[in-house]
Amino acid sequence: MPRKARTLSALEVKRLTTPGFHAVGDVAGLLLRVDKSGSRSWILRYTTGETRLAASGKPYKVRRDHGLGGYPDTSLAMAREKARKVREMLAEGIDPLAERKAAKQARLAAELARLTFSEAAQAVIKVKQAEASNPKHARQWRQSLEAYALPTLGAMSVADIELVHVKQALEPIWQSKPTTAARVRQRIESVLSWATAHGHRTGPNPAAWKSNLDAVLPAPAKIKKKAHHRAMPIDDMPAFWARLSERDDMPAKALAFTILTGCRSGEVLGARWEELDLAGAGWIIPPERMKGRREHRVPLSPAAVELLRSLPQADAGLVFTRDKGRKLSDRAMTDLLAAMGEKERATVHGMRSTFRDWMAERTATPHDVAEMALGHAIANQAEAAYRRGDLLAKRARLMKQWAAFLVTTASASDKKITAIRKVSSKVSTE
Repeated sequence: MPRKARTLSALEVKRLTTPGFHAVGDVAGLLLRVDKSGSRSWILRYTTGETRLAASGKPYKVRRDHGLGGYPDTSLAMAREKARKVREMLAEGIDPLAERKAAKQARLAAELARLTFSEAAQAVIKVKQAEASNPKHARQWRQSLEAYALPTLGAMSVADIELVHVKQALEPIWQSKPTTAARVRQRIESVLSWATAHGHRTGPNPAAWKSNLDAVLPAPAKIKKKAHHRAMPIDDMPAFWARLSERDDMPAKALAFTILTGCRSGEVLGARWEELDLAGAGWIIPPERMKGRREHRVPLSPAAVELLRSLPQADAGLVFTRDKGRKLSDRAMTDLLAAMGEKERATVHGMRSTFRDWMAERTATPHDVAEMALGHAIANQAEAAYRRGDLLAKRARLMKQWAAFLVTTASASDKKITAIRKVSSKVSTE
């Protein structure tokens, strides 16, 4: 315990104006701190039971300064009374500064724990919006959580959410909408992982699948019902193409280009003039706009080039636009199919299936050429390691054959099939 200094009177304390620490006596370690600015405050200096080593290697006791208030608002008598209480706590083995720190941490933990699932979800959605290469994905995140997670979990503190609550949110859609339910589960898991990483909850993630929800819910793969995209029958394509070609609106142009290239609708709607080389009949889709995150070179048939030349030309910007140069809606081509009376028979994505069926049933196109024409990655890793090219020349001939098939009449299609098979056989051997 520090040696007690001479006990000063209130008047003597009032006269202490020299910057520094001044012992006032009566209570060991009680000091008046005078700053250079002239402000004064009370400090109780004491040593703790903690021992540390100095740079010299010599041990020393850790010393702390406990603030007792400013002077003269806190008088000498008040400061001595506060100091005696602190000394009593220290005598009982209680460090008041450590207690204060622990209480502050407990308050912060309580505040963090009060974060609701809805608030945490909004924070994660903002992150997803910044990460997403396609705004549609971030929008799906928000919509699925709002529809299926927030009604049950939204108002709950993330610290209180347990397996039973996650199960309660998922069960209504787990068997009726297995694909959606699986995505919602993953998104709930991501939100709770974010909450754990930011100190809002502790313990295992109740939305995790392995060794957790898999014990109370059936595996999605066992209940998932295969729902293939409706695809236009091969033999109906020429007649549909003829009807489509009669239209001059932008959704029709976009759908025609989608069919001619065999690309996904998102890739077509996001196409930009700077990606296209009309003279070289090529289109390079950057990795960030591809599902597989790999650059995809698309050979353009003369019909595809002619279609592009019919559009308003520009050096840069979106190719398929609506009023004031805005991007064509994701539903534009779907709504077009409905307007043409094809809603029950075909989908936009199903056009890729028709293209794939045509390659398999009406041509001798090799599997790897067909897969690359659709922008698919090579599944076999060993083959992918050795495959350096993208078979562009073979795919260019294939796209010309596809465009030629689309303009055949129903009566002439059988004759065309034989010719295409002969040409495709030649493609496969080159």
